[in-house]
Amino acid sequence: MAPAEIDTVTLRDPTSSLTATFAPGAGMVGTSLTDGATEFLGQRHGLRAYIDQGKTMGIPILYPWANRLSANHYRVDDAVVTLTPGAGGVRTDEHGAPLHGVLAAYPGWQVRAATDSQLIAEIDYGAQPSLLASFPYPHRLTVDVSLAEQTLRIATTVTATSAAPVPLCYGFHPYLQLPATPRAQWQVQTPAMTHRPADARGLPTGASDDRPGTTVTLGDSVYDDGYTDVPTGAVFAVSGDDRRIEVHFEQGFPAAQVFAPGDDDVICFEPMAAPTDALRRGGYRLAHFGSPDTTRFAIRVC
Repeated sequence: MAPAEIDTVTLRDPTSSLTATFAPGAGMVGTSLTDGATEFLGQRHGLRAYIDQGKTMGIPILYPWANRLSANHYRVDDAVVTLTPGAGGVRTDEHGAPLHGVLAAYPGWQVRAATDSQLIAEIDYGAQPSLLASFPYPHRLTVDVSLAEQTLRIATTVTATSAAPVPLCYGFHPYLQLPATPRAQWQVQTPAMTHRPADARGLPTGASDDRPGTTVTLGDSVYDDGYTDVPTGAVFAVSGDDRRIEVHFEQGFPAAQVFAPGDDDVICFEPMAAPTDALRRGGYRLAHFGSPDTTRFAIRVC
């Protein structure tokens, strides 16, 4: 249950019994996706741990970079940005790598519109010195969430508000579960894409290999794998018994992470605007002044 002081917004699908709940004041995190008594989002350590410790749950946005960086600094054109762990929202993993951006549980989201089936919230990055310290590119970040026809759709728009183009390296981390089916029996579907192996720190090695589309039984397998060349419209899915959850990469997400830990009954198909460590290595697109960039992904419950 969400802490009493954190307001949440619950969306209702006008065509089904599906509901989705988000917490704008806690990083615009999706905290629940339910059909009756069935919860499809992994709760992990809960919302309080996300707020206090940045421990991800539900559907968090990973911004302005997804996954981890290989050092506490990065260069864009002639500018070098230095990240300070513990300041400006910067958190690190056990190896000291900056992890999942700076917006974990960020309280500064402003709700711009809310109806029974839609929620729009945004951040004016250029007005927040604490955020600009880690990502000095003024822009507006807008997240538009809608629920209809058994589908939760999340559209994200980055609008540059200065002449400085904005690197697009962010992503989302939806924790999915099928509570009525044992994890070992889950069927996992992935599209054809390029596998990018990682080292012991979770960073890309530079190697690659092509992977065909496939459907496998999860069993006791553990995944934490990065991919590129994810085609527009690609569908990832997990199914079991009579339920199926699909993640559709509708627009602007050419990279992905597939994560299925051994210590929790969840699986994640993570849409990413650029591969892991792209903010340091390159390989990302930019949002330019006058040309907003919009990405979309959808979670469909069948």
